[in-house]
Amino acid sequence: MFTGIIEELGEVIAWERGNDAARLTVRGPVAVSDAKHGDSICVNGVCLTVVDQGTDWFTADVMAQTITMSTFTDPSPGDRVNLERAAQVGDRLGGHIVQGHIDGTSDVISITPGEAWRVLRFRLPAHAAPLVVDKGSIAVDGVSLTVSTVGENAHGPWFEVSLIPETLAVTTLGRLSVGDTVNIETDILARHVERLLQFSEKSTS
Repeated sequence: MFTGIIEELGEVIAWERGNDAARLTVRGPVAVSDAKHGDSICVNGVCLTVVDQGTDWFTADVMAQTITMSTFTDPSPGDRVNLERAAQVGDRLGGHIVQGHIDGTSDVISITPGEAWRVLRFRLPAHAAPLVVDKGSIAVDGVSLTVSTVGENAHGPWFEVSLIPETLAVTTLGRLSVGDTVNIETDILARHVERLLQFSEKSTS
């Protein structure tokens, strides 16, 4: 379980692709400072398990389903990634409940700069649209954000987030350009409500 409050910007060291899986090695001294074999680390919003580590790096296996659903298609050495260790019991929940189980990916549609803020608009996959609400929570590349507005146009549904200078500086979101792809995870509470409603509809039909 994570909070969506990024602890450090990591760096991809290696990506070794196999037939149905891959191994990702990331430099992240804070992330591995107290990590053990089998611990979970959230990498750009994806929960991965430590299988090997050094003093400032760790390696994790990435399964085929994760590769298909996420931006982990062909990362290159030097790519920056958002890192967060699993939350400890008793921690302050500064963001929202993030599982690291993404719903898929989304593309940046537009970027509107402001004096202090930057507004980013993202395409919203149709299956995730009912789970995203104005002033609700969403994780973008593992960053806990508040949805500032939602809408729909001829190209489909979209959502916007307003990023403060701190978020732009300490996460990868400040490096995004129009057309870039990110991982998104909707609110787990919204997912459960949607599932309950599906069963409720079946029982009354």
